[in-house]
Amino acid sequence: MTITAIPNQLGELFLSATSIDNKSVIGWFEKNQIKFLRRSQYKEIVKKTTLALQRNGFNHQDKAAILGATSKEWHFCDLGVLCAGGIVIPIYPSYLNHEILYIMQHSDCSFLFVENEKQLQKIIAIQKDLPLLKNVITFEYITDETLAKLDKKINITTYDKFLEDNQDTNDTDDNKFEALIKQIEPNDIASIIYTSGTTGEPKGAVITHMAFTTMLRNIHSSLRNVFTTEDRNLVFLPLSHVLGRCDSFLNLIFGLESIYAESIDKIIDNIKSSRPTIMIAVPRIFEKIYAKVVDQVSQGGNIKKSLFDWASACSKKYFDKIDNDRAPTLAEILQRELAYKIVFSKIYEKFGGRIRFFVSGGAPLSTDIMQFLRYANLSILEGYGLTETIAPCVLNPVYKQNIGTVGIPLGDVELKFASDGEILIKTKGMLREYYKNPEATKEAIKDGWLHSGDIGILTNEGYLKITDRKKDIIITSGGKNVAPQRIENILKVEKYIGQILIAGDKQKYLAAIISLDKSKFVDDLVGMGLNPSMSYEELSQSEVIKKHVEEAIARRNKELAQYETIKKFWIAPEEWTLENGALTPSLKLKKKVLFQRYAKQIDDLFRGE
Repeated sequence: MTITAIPNQLGELFLSATSIDNKSVIGWFEKNQIKFLRRSQYKEIVKKTTLALQRNGFNHQDKAAILGATSKEWHFCDLGVLCAGGIVIPIYPSYLNHEILYIMQHSDCSFLFVENEKQLQKIIAIQKDLPLLKNVITFEYITDETLAKLDKKINITTYDKFLEDNQDTNDTDDNKFEALIKQIEPNDIASIIYTSGTTGEPKGAVITHMAFTTMLRNIHSSLRNVFTTEDRNLVFLPLSHVLGRCDSFLNLIFGLESIYAESIDKIIDNIKSSRPTIMIAVPRIFEKIYAKVVDQVSQGGNIKKSLFDWASACSKKYFDKIDNDRAPTLAEILQRELAYKIVFSKIYEKFGGRIRFFVSGGAPLSTDIMQFLRYANLSILEGYGLTETIAPCVLNPVYKQNIGTVGIPLGDVELKFASDGEILIKTKGMLREYYKNPEATKEAIKDGWLHSGDIGILTNEGYLKITDRKKDIIITSGGKNVAPQRIENILKVEKYIGQILIAGDKQKYLAAIISLDKSKFVDDLVGMGLNPSMSYEELSQSEVIKKHVEEAIARRNKELAQYETIKKFWIAPEEWTLENGALTPSLKLKKKVLFQRYAKQIDDLFRGE
């Protein structure tokens, strides 16, 4: 049994979801075992969090930040603040001190939930500039040495103690909890979600309860006959990101089990042991999975590679007919079944053997990777959304996934296109404004339509296809408009190309800065006469590696129009990661940062031409 009618505020949705039955709903890993909370226990923890906040002076529409990695505690505090009528300010755990300071100051936070000692050290470093911060609640134990560095004006306690210290006969009363929830209005602010700030200071998207519940209602209307109480999702994306946050709320509308992964680093092991049926991820995760499988095939020798190529060809022939509404022949059906049994079933089992659907969002996914996963009976529902639309507003339907598109509008979502092809979106499930930024609000929302910044088209079947980011479009000196995103996706499937930054605006041709992903080819290094312990800088200067990158680009250039081909490239001496500021927390390139970082090298690629 699942929710039949979704209320207009999240507190009432939580009450409805936790009153359906008492099945297991929230899971986590502890000492190599999965433990579960039943709905009644889940409700009790959130209730205690809400009432503890109130007893500590947290009022309606006060703001509480959450700084930490994805965990069940993050989720409990999120719901606790929301049920108290408060405003949640998510902060990525990868953010540096100055980024955290900006968000805390800009949002006027007075409460902070923080994961551990490492994250608390960031707060200690900036505490003198946070006069409004009065209460800090930590998920993990903090040493006395670190506590001594915290300003005495700031109250600090662990989450467990925070809940225990605020228990009495009144605080455990359901009536008091429900009374707080009833005070929440649909147009009250639920969260201010800050963008990654790749083009300047981050903007705070103001999201109301009505907007959140509309987004969930739109998903529910599309998938209510597909996702059930028998499903299980593995939550591992950052809850600071709207897609991860959406993932964490799925149990409220579908009644499924949500298991919280230990970390992204342990995701493969966690998949095997938790055996999810649904997984939401961003393209970078699928790219790494694809690269690992392709590498294993290439390492397996000619026989294994030939078998893989045969299985891929059989599957392609079969699905090409399905996609074109033609019936495969009996021979094609039997070949496809054999290809799956011999080759692709092994890939399916790597994901626990129960996956029904992957959902991909955050950026376009390569069609090569989509096809590959499809061959392994791993269906991907690729979707589209923004921080401003609280994640998905468009999704490929279960009944027909149209590869190369992001699907059809969900629920109340309307789409239209500006004269330059920019996608315009209208829905009740989007931001109200940018916090304290009327200029940015006016630029983004015009006559009720959100200007997405993405360029796209509708196919003849009504599916949305994203062609590029508006600001990323390259116009060559010959007047050709080039969409770099498509070229990047074509090139990234190559083993020797981890990430790629394409340049060429106002130039005669395109050039690229390449970032290697050593993990994709480390097993090949000995056979090339190279030392596997070589650093990224050493690899970037290796003539052998340069030759492989050159061959990969030449191979993929054949798939591109002449004006889209890469004529020159340079290999960066480092991998692009969150830690060195090259990626956003959702694992997309910070292009502005990288263009500045490699300005000299890019100039050199075009010099003398």
